[in-house]
Amino acid sequence: MIKTVDPNQISQPELHNIMLTAVAPRPICFASTVDKEGNVNLSPFSFFNVFSSNPPVMVFSPSRSGRDNSLKHTHENVKEVPEVVINIVNHDMVEQMSLSSTAYDKGVNEFVKAGFTQVPSEKVRPPRVGEAPVSFECSVMEVIELAQTPGAGNLIMAKVELIHINEAYFTNGVLDTEKLDLVGRMGGSWYIRASKDALFEIPKPLRTKGMGVDALPQGIKESEVLTGNNLGRLGNMEQLPSQEDVTHISQDPEVKTLSKIELHHLAQRILEEGNTHRAMSILLHAETL
Repeated sequence: MIKTVDPNQISQPELHNIMLTAVAPRPICFASTVDKEGNVNLSPFSFFNVFSSNPPVMVFSPSRSGRDNSLKHTHENVKEVPEVVINIVNHDMVEQMSLSSTAYDKGVNEFVKAGFTQVPSEKVRPPRVGEAPVSFECSVMEVIELAQTPGAGNLIMAKVELIHINEAYFTNGVLDTEKLDLVGRMGGSWYIRASKDALFEIPKPLRTKGMGVDALPQGIKESEVLTGNNLGRLGNMEQLPSQEDVTHISQDPEVKTLSKIELHHLAQRILEEGNTHRAMSILLHAETL
């Protein structure tokens, strides 16, 4: 059963909840800005992502309040001083980040309220967060105001001018995903931690061209055991194993006495262990039974 919703027929809070719960996890940034008087503001945003590496551009969106239609201080600040530092949030600072999202009065410094270290930037006026694993000093290219209604977004396009990276998060000279221990925003008051069992790798078909699920034998595509993810991994292979490989696998003691359904279960386990070629060879052997 599918529920179809017309966004024009529900309230803004209901629509907000659906969109933010369904579109997740979202990366979180701390945007530090200053107004024309030099007052510092620090606010977190999960309407945020990187959109270009050449030129290096990030976009975040401080939305209008759904309650009173007011603008965020961040939005007002970048229109006065078109500069921002985008600080990345990880698990070590997530509670302080949440505290800084409080709607303090204009002029209140969230660095102080949340207990963060205010570090002077080199190319822009807003300071950076000393505790952040990575900080991007940015100039504001453009502010796109989507509407004047409650909940309307205001896209701030920020060009990266300088990057600061805490070397504790490197491994062999490369920024390490596991060490970063990033967090993502979910719906409501929920977050997700990008570490340990939450992390998994998928081979990227950058230099190869996967043959596709459509190229798999019909019996494999229609398997009662294999999932869509399993088929996607198999379809990422450039070509099927050779007949010699299939013949060889059929003589394997682990394989030779199993039924077709048992072979599919075995292949699934091997596939999820990362040995795609062996799993496919087993599945092709199963097709001969």
